[in-house]
Amino acid sequence: MRRHLTFPCMGETLGATLDEAAGDTGLLIVSGGNELRIGAHRGMALAAAAIAAQGFPVFRFDRRGIGESGGINLGFRSSGPDIAAAAAAFRTQAGVGRVVAFGNCDAATALALFHEAAGIDALLLANPWIIEPIDELPPAAVIRARYGERLRSPAEWLRLVRGGVDLRGVIGGVRKIIATKHERSPLMAAFVAGLKQGTPTRILLAEGDNTAIAFASEWRGERLSRQVPVVSRPTASHSFGRDGDGAWLREQMLAALR
Repeated sequence: MRRHLTFPCMGETLGATLDEAAGDTGLLIVSGGNELRIGAHRGMALAAAAIAAQGFPVFRFDRRGIGESGGINLGFRSSGPDIAAAAAAFRTQAGVGRVVAFGNCDAATALALFHEAAGIDALLLANPWIIEPIDELPPAAVIRARYGERLRSPAEWLRLVRGGVDLRGVIGGVRKIIATKHERSPLMAAFVAGLKQGTPTRILLAEGDNTAIAFASEWRGERLSRQVPVVSRPTASHSFGRDGDGAWLREQMLAALR
């Protein structure tokens, strides 16, 4: 059964949805960006129904200032109280003893930062957001990956010869690659510090997604990468919305819950 409810957080009332099931382990879904709890293309609502059908209750919510929730949207960096209040409401409403939390993009980063205070038992983090933009260009790691693909494509060389390539954009990208020193981003440092608490964690990456490419480039240099498993999906969809992505994501969720 799917049930809509509310719970308090910092003097505000937040909207939530609980897909009920009998299991003692439950899945808390944290939305990324300004996304509603239903998810892109209803992806999180569909996932919740499928997971609950396997015996695991699922709790989704809108953080402050989003969707049906009151308050001001201050972004993922201020979502610690929202996550903690949601986890507490989940335990009260569903009677779960163990909570596994899933988040995509900046929700994954928020979970890494704030899960300990919320008492979350395990993490499933997809395409974590760890690089803040400094200009209109993508991160240097993404530029390198995209240029590598183009250099291997005869069609791209033909476009270049015919003048179909924006040379100013190419030059700007090359300059950024040259100028960018490989320094650890502050968000990655905070992300790693949060995971050092030892909470069981698995990272999911959409191989062709810019956010995932940027994360993977930074993550390879971290010592913690040897201890935290990373599972990749050959898709460019940030929200795992292409054919077969949803089923794959649900499999990863069930594996973490079991």
